[in-house]
Amino acid sequence: MTQTLLISCLYIGIFVFAQRLLTNWVAKLAESKQVSFKRTKLVTQYITYLLFIIIACLWVVSLGIEYQQVSLFISSVFAVLGVALVAQWSILSNITAGVLIFFVFPYRIGDRIKIIDKDEDVTGIIAEISLFHVLIERSDGITITYPNNLMLQKGVLKLNQTQTKPLSESPEKDHTQVQSD
Repeated sequence: MTQTLLISCLYIGIFVFAQRLLTNWVAKLAESKQVSFKRTKLVTQYITYLLFIIIACLWVVSLGIEYQQVSLFISSVFAVLGVALVAQWSILSNITAGVLIFFVFPYRIGDRIKIIDKDEDVTGIIAEISLFHVLIERSDGITITYPNNLMLQKGVLKLNQTQTKPLSESPEKDHTQVQSD
């Protein structure tokens, strides 16, 4: 009983220490990237949930429960979650893209961007970056809600604040080739 209590205290201590370390790291990264507090809090929560699951699995295995029983339970949980999330694949995709955007997205709120999309002109200023979507305000006053997974899949151009068209579309340059005989 004493050994079980010590193991439990050890894992709780590891969880608290690792959670604080990761929270501080995410906060510093968010500050350097000028990310909103709301978005930082969401990413921190997801990392904390993942850390809790990992520590809980290690704790259960170290308490002496057989590895086969733990792995059977975990694989069953993941199978049920997998079936449930296949129906909501876009939600899972957007959450994953939202976390990736938090860490590697080169654009900030207030930047003027153009998303290369053949169907719609998506040019505007980034108003908000959330875990599921990016809000882009166009110059005509329309706000576009653009899913995070599409932000990662499509090309994004950063425009100057006064520029309305990307440089490749500027009328000064003629990109036609003249063939000489």
